[in-house]
Amino acid sequence: MDRSQYLTVSELTKYLKMKFDRDPYLHTVYLTGELSNFRLRQKHQYFSLKDDNAVIDAVMFEHQFRKIKFTPEQGMKVCVVGHVSLYEKSGRYQIYIDRMEPDGLGSLYLAFEQLKKKLSAEGLFNLPKKQIPMFPKRIAVVTSIDGAVIRDINTTVRRRYPIAQVVLYPTVVQGDKAAADIARQINRANDRGDFDTLIIGRGGGSMEDLWPFNEEVVARAIANSKIPVISSVGHETDTTIADLVADQRAATPTAAAELATPVKLNDVLLTIKDDQNRLLNTMRTKINFDRQQLNKQLQSYIFQQPTRLYENYAQKVDQLTQQLGQTAQNKMQEMRMNVERLSGRLMAASPLHRVQQQEQLVKQLQKQLVTASLANQNEKKQQVTSLIKQLDSLSPLKIMSRGYTYVTSDEKVVNHASQLTVGQNVHLHFDDGEVQAEIKKVKEH
Repeated sequence: MDRSQYLTVSELTKYLKMKFDRDPYLHTVYLTGELSNFRLRQKHQYFSLKDDNAVIDAVMFEHQFRKIKFTPEQGMKVCVVGHVSLYEKSGRYQIYIDRMEPDGLGSLYLAFEQLKKKLSAEGLFNLPKKQIPMFPKRIAVVTSIDGAVIRDINTTVRRRYPIAQVVLYPTVVQGDKAAADIARQINRANDRGDFDTLIIGRGGGSMEDLWPFNEEVVARAIANSKIPVISSVGHETDTTIADLVADQRAATPTAAAELATPVKLNDVLLTIKDDQNRLLNTMRTKINFDRQQLNKQLQSYIFQQPTRLYENYAQKVDQLTQQLGQTAQNKMQEMRMNVERLSGRLMAASPLHRVQQQEQLVKQLQKQLVTASLANQNEKKQQVTSLIKQLDSLSPLKIMSRGYTYVTSDEKVVNHASQLTVGQNVHLHFDDGEVQAEIKKVKEH
């Protein structure tokens, strides 16, 4: 096995990080999402951004976080600008955020995408598109009676094809009741049945202003329309559900009227002129973009944003600081437990404790000794009393008190008559004294 072909994990991670850092599309990323795992920290902020299908780790360093004018909260939808890179320690890619703003339209975008997905799954966007008549007699317009839309359409139709009749179906184009009113007017125009083309639209505005044209009831009214529908909602950059369902989409009300009327030579020349201007603008934009890309290549991002040199280190320092604090806390807890355990052992082995134990033992033994001494003394007293009684019962004096005597000669007790001779002096012992006598006669049995 040739080990030279194998990379270490660190080498692979460094290589991937280099790829991330050198990718020009990741240098400035505009991202919207919902804050997840967010907990306000003292310095750098670590959290996630998520939507329904994905999540990305996010870091916002202290000096950038101080610049924002609101307080982020868990679950808040935000728009952020930053760059994407790889954190080598964990091997996970994350976005380093430079700017953050609250996204007040998050729920509307979500509803837009959900309805768009639903209608797309039903095939509502892929229905066969109806052909717009080239020479219409009657054109129905569903829009506000007070807006500039109807004026622009009337002006364009009179200029291009004045024999066509324009009929306004006035409707509310903004607010909670607008969607139902727009759908009702579309259905009214269809019920009349003598229109060649139907134009719906309104001028520009915010996403909330244009929202009635993103409602399902309007989308289904357009899809069910027997009259070819041209949608002209908002500006050219705005896209609504109505635009996706309609048979034709126009960037402006004037463009919608042009689509609904025949083409003239002047219109062709104007179109060429517009295309020429659009081409020039596109070329200028392309040149400016290429110039910007050249400047990015000539100026390394390291020199433009030197803080990126230590971003990973700053994050690593935060993690190590947190680990150090936890380790120190665990060590202190362990040492505290050891001190308590050793204190217990020291107290158990303390001489004072042992002296107290021995003192208690001495007192206990003293009590036992006194008790045993008294018991032994009483026992001896009883034995002495018993022996005295026995001795007293065996005492010769006791016998002699009953009239008996004993004979001694030369301070020796004479037990037998054969020990005496006639004329021998002896002593007779009584209980109350003694007498001296002489042997006159010896008679043995």
